[in-house]
Amino acid sequence: MTFSRSHEQSPYKPIEAFYAHEGGEPLANAFAGRRGVHPFVGMTPVPEHQWARVWTEMTAGPRTGRSVAYIHVPFCESHCLFCGFYQNAWHEPLGGRYVDTLIGHLKRDRDRSYQAEGPIRAVYLGGGTPTLLSIHDLARAVAAVREYLPLASDCEITVEGRARDLDADKAHALFDAGVNRLSIGVQSFDEDVRRRLGRKTDRAELIRRLEDLMAADRGAVVIDLIYGLPGQSLSVWEEDVRTAVGLGLDGVDLYALKLMPQTPLGGAVRSGRLSPAAVESHGSFYARGAELMEASRWEALSSSHWRSGTRERNLYNLEVKGGADCLAFGAGAGGFLGGHSYRILADVSEHAEHLHQRKPLLGGLMRQSPHHRLLNSIKGDLERGRLDIRATGERLAAATGLDLERIAGPLLGQWERSGLLIRDGRWLELTLAGRFWQVALTQNLLEWLDQIIRDGPVLVDRPAALT
Repeated sequence: MTFSRSHEQSPYKPIEAFYAHEGGEPLANAFAGRRGVHPFVGMTPVPEHQWARVWTEMTAGPRTGRSVAYIHVPFCESHCLFCGFYQNAWHEPLGGRYVDTLIGHLKRDRDRSYQAEGPIRAVYLGGGTPTLLSIHDLARAVAAVREYLPLASDCEITVEGRARDLDADKAHALFDAGVNRLSIGVQSFDEDVRRRLGRKTDRAELIRRLEDLMAADRGAVVIDLIYGLPGQSLSVWEEDVRTAVGLGLDGVDLYALKLMPQTPLGGAVRSGRLSPAAVESHGSFYARGAELMEASRWEALSSSHWRSGTRERNLYNLEVKGGADCLAFGAGAGGFLGGHSYRILADVSEHAEHLHQRKPLLGGLMRQSPHHRLLNSIKGDLERGRLDIRATGERLAAATGLDLERIAGPLLGQWERSGLLIRDGRWLELTLAGRFWQVALTQNLLEWLDQIIRDGPVLVDRPAALT
């Protein structure tokens, strides 16, 4: 996470800059490329000399509204080819020392109302690879979370990791400690694809570990699958999805490969050693995966996540993307609180030193838009594949005096003509192509609305489809 960008540096864009391409197949070419929802829409960096004062203001009282917590374990045994978030190489002696520091971080403000009051609906232990930690250290970390955070009685507690780390002893220790959800990075079950990615667990062992976790029947077991990987044909992708469904897992994420130039995979592609699927083909992969999930009667909780039954809730992800406050703990963790986005110091040694010396732990701070609740409600709605246009319009009018259909109607109408959404009463529902392009649609709508709120309304024609 970087804190160098300010929305004031963004030049004005006409509404046409946010339009989709009309004509052709929307799954393939609605937009020029995939986009992530930029977390900094409408945000401005807080100058470092103001951090202490602003942090004091942010933490002066209890949280209000929905809240979650993120716990970061910033170590990896190896650098996955496709991952752009690698931070620190894993060495076993680091684990115990890091968990000591993490527990100290959780204890530091345990009696202050911003941490101590207001139920935490979900906790996510991510990384990095948290399951690299020993059984003892994982249990200590989870116990500290349960002791020093005011968890809701039905709190979702997720640990992210690898199947090869989760033998029976470690898995049962996590469940005994109070973990009720495991999120496992699989990417693909195919031997050839996994070999190209440098994955060390073969298909048979991977499936056996997942079957054992499901047989334990003590918490939700979810995995991610990635399409567009080198050597992955559409038939290979279909088999990946069918395998996941056949295992009876509680949840599955279907993600497109995001080729980042700084990753090992980016270097391998530039040198010609590996060739991922063309970005234009990603829509067909997504469509086939979604069709298989629907045919198996899995329920879509978002545009990229499906569940097979009621145990899986995907609560942390949905709450964060919908604008919940997020308390952050651990070196490099990022959170949201009191209308601000913040990041903890990323360097493990510096984080430990500052904690020991009771120095501030901030590594970055940004002020959210004054209308962040409105923007986050839009983001949360679209994450689920729809937008309550009436409620959104009422919120916009109350906050700014602007008419949603007047300023955004032409954009939404153009997307409807492009096959990305349909109007159903008060709701805008994303089509299959719209769900595939959901991140681009969300980013474009947020940028357009933020620009209009910031710079003033423009006169636009209201399309008949939205009147």
